[in-house]
Amino acid sequence: MFKHQLFNSVNRSRQLIIQFISLFCLCCFLVISCSQPQNNPNNTSTAEIQTNRITIGTTLKPRTVDPADAYEVISGNLLYNLGDRLYGYKLGTTELVPNLLYNLGDRLYGYKLGTTELVPQLATEMPKISEDGITYTIPIRQGVTFHDGTPFNSEAMAFSLKRFIENEGPPSSLLANTVESVEATGEYQLTIKLKKPFAAFTPLLAFSGLCAVSPQAYTIDENKFKPDTFIGTGPYKLVEYSTDVLRLDIFDNYWGEKPQNQGIDIQIFSSSANLFNAFKTGAIDVAYLSLDTDQISNLEQESERQGWQVISTDGKTVNYIVLNINSAPLDNKAVRQALAAIVDRNLLNKRVLREQAEPIYSLIPNKFEGYKPVFQENYGDGNFDKSKELLKEAGHSQDNPAKIEIWYASNSTKRQLVASTLKASVEEKIDGLMELELNSVEAATAFKNLDKGLYQTFMLDWYGDFVDADNYIQPFLECTKGSEETGCEAGASQFQGSFYYSDRINQLIEEQRQEQNPEKRQDIFREIQDLLGEDVPFIPLWLDKDYVFAQKNINGVNLEPTQQFPFWTINKS
Repeated sequence: MFKHQLFNSVNRSRQLIIQFISLFCLCCFLVISCSQPQNNPNNTSTAEIQTNRITIGTTLKPRTVDPADAYEVISGNLLYNLGDRLYGYKLGTTELVPNLLYNLGDRLYGYKLGTTELVPQLATEMPKISEDGITYTIPIRQGVTFHDGTPFNSEAMAFSLKRFIENEGPPSSLLANTVESVEATGEYQLTIKLKKPFAAFTPLLAFSGLCAVSPQAYTIDENKFKPDTFIGTGPYKLVEYSTDVLRLDIFDNYWGEKPQNQGIDIQIFSSSANLFNAFKTGAIDVAYLSLDTDQISNLEQESERQGWQVISTDGKTVNYIVLNINSAPLDNKAVRQALAAIVDRNLLNKRVLREQAEPIYSLIPNKFEGYKPVFQENYGDGNFDKSKELLKEAGHSQDNPAKIEIWYASNSTKRQLVASTLKASVEEKIDGLMELELNSVEAATAFKNLDKGLYQTFMLDWYGDFVDADNYIQPFLECTKGSEETGCEAGASQFQGSFYYSDRINQLIEEQRQEQNPEKRQDIFREIQDLLGEDVPFIPLWLDKDYVFAQKNINGVNLEPTQQFPFWTINKS
């Protein structure tokens, strides 16, 4: 009996081994067969395209990619990668340099940063400007085609700029208020005439929305837009636009530098928590906008151990408080100055912003020539003695405190914490001379009501449209209608909700816009900032730092000083 059972057991074992070997051989045959080159030449290239595509995660959902309608950060960055403009900025390179500005985990070197140096793109040279500063003659690049095969020339560029103006989308005023006419004065020559001289007009032409679009795919028609398609001349073409995914394929006929990847897939997440988890698990290659402060800190702390790349650069998004000078007690300049004096930017940066920002003491970013830290010079940080002195000068006391409402968008935890920190400082150190009341409202509601004067103050931010100090002064301080007595009744100051009016400021804004001498122009900006620091219609707080996180096998990720994020330099190792 024992021997019979042993034989059967051995026999069954041999059968199982034979079956296993047979199955293994069959699997090997199938694998080898599937991996053999097929007659269809597209099979191998499809696999390569899939492995060399880059997946970028973000929480920002574009409202539109129509250049004449787009005015949001994410839309602007998409247009930056999908289209070309007459001028752009000199990019960083893949040249490795000592890692002074980047934190790349355990890496000692980073890629050379770009600059704010303007270079021709769809133009072939910098513009020839007439002596009166009115006429710009621009030579146009030959041999360029649109994504739909339409040839590009000066007529197509003129069409694109006219459409930007005449379709009257949100960004149209950038050109409409400045440009008199746009004409093709040759097959490859464009002539633009301004209503009056504007020293920053060439930088304005680098605005992401001023890209060329195909005249065959678009029309000039007021308020007629194509939100989910794009036909331009850039290195990528848009092949899918949905609620949670955008796909960019390379444009094979692109005239310029070809992308170092085989396409970009943009995954839109419903929350920063989902974006954070997707990056940590390796589900995406790159995380870009918008992680909260705790998530950024976590990724920074783990970057060295995980090999993640943390790419950051000083931003140009100014965070500030707008003050309604028509609303008591802020109609008293001394009270506005007292509020400015209690702000401790370094404390906010450390306690609330987790060192992910940079204190700023003017509306003009500190990397611009002509920046003057007037709020630091005039008030310092957390200067409570000066604040109390100013409040007493304005007639306030413990029995008659200056009561000020601080408003912020209800969806912003960051601004809520900043407002709470300011309130706590006032309660602790101002001896009852000032009281802050915190209020929040949905952002869309706020933007509809700022120019109606409903808020005493509001905490906001400003993302510059183009790289010039004018774009941080004119949109805040210019007033086209008003007086010292009534405040601003129409213009940028009224739109912001400040209602500040100054004849001298209006004059200086006009002078700097026409001044062609850079040094004289910076002197004008310094005088404007002196008046800003004295009259305090706005209180600058901080500049946001920009962050991009990349997996350890991803190369060529760069944030440009212009806050643009080029996709075409990214590749996988």
